[in-house]
Amino acid sequence: MSDLSRPVGPRIIAVANQKGGVGKTTTAINLAAALVEAGQRVLVVDLDPQGNASTGLGVDERDLTTYELLVDDAPLNSVIQKTNIEGLSIVPATVDLSSADIELISNEKRSFLLHDALRQTAMDAYLWDYILIDCPPSLNLLTVNAMVAAHSVLVPLQSEFFALEGLSQLMLTIREVRQAANPNLRIEGIVLTMYDRRNNLSQQVEKDARDNLGDLVFDTKIPRNVRVSEAPSFAMPVLSYDPNSLGAMAYRDLAAELMKKHKKIAA
Repeated sequence: MSDLSRPVGPRIIAVANQKGGVGKTTTAINLAAALVEAGQRVLVVDLDPQGNASTGLGVDERDLTTYELLVDDAPLNSVIQKTNIEGLSIVPATVDLSSADIELISNEKRSFLLHDALRQTAMDAYLWDYILIDCPPSLNLLTVNAMVAAHSVLVPLQSEFFALEGLSQLMLTIREVRQAANPNLRIEGIVLTMYDRRNNLSQQVEKDARDNLGDLVFDTKIPRNVRVSEAPSFAMPVLSYDPNSLGAMAYRDLAAELMKKHKKIAA
């Protein structure tokens, strides 16, 4: 059994898509909440300078963030914050992170900073089952750090025109990271977001995705749902905001599908 199939410690997943507005942060925080609801312990690492994952999980105090973790080499246990959801913690982000690309360019270990930070010995005490990294909507040094640190990449794909076009560049980046720094990196899967089953375009995007990517596409589809859109303004995942909404149920299904896949791999 390889290290890929059964990673030591938590399973680290980068949630990435260089295209903005595809439901990336929404997927990161709601999948995290659904995994916690299913009995898992989860850490979200907010690697997006917009800090939307931090806002969406109700984090107001952000004195120490992923910027200090990467740029100032702050200890991991000083930057982790608990959220209002038991078993779910976060390393928050602020706009300071937007300068990290430039500040780290001269650091010869610049692509491995998050990898090393998430493997500090202090991690062992937390007993995380999953670490979800919310990447910025670009293929920059921060995203590369996430991919070097991760076991796999989860790609939210908006069910709209041109959705598949941007995937080729993302797949190329994943291939380059494999060759240069993380040979075991794999694609966790593609999850269709903002899906409207009444819309012919959504159905066509799903068909194209499954024809081109096959089993990489999750069975679960995240519907376009007003409760999912409203939840961040109340600083909570949709599972807390409206547990019975279609969006909440979809993220529970996604978490169950993800865990089932991992059990099958580990068997």
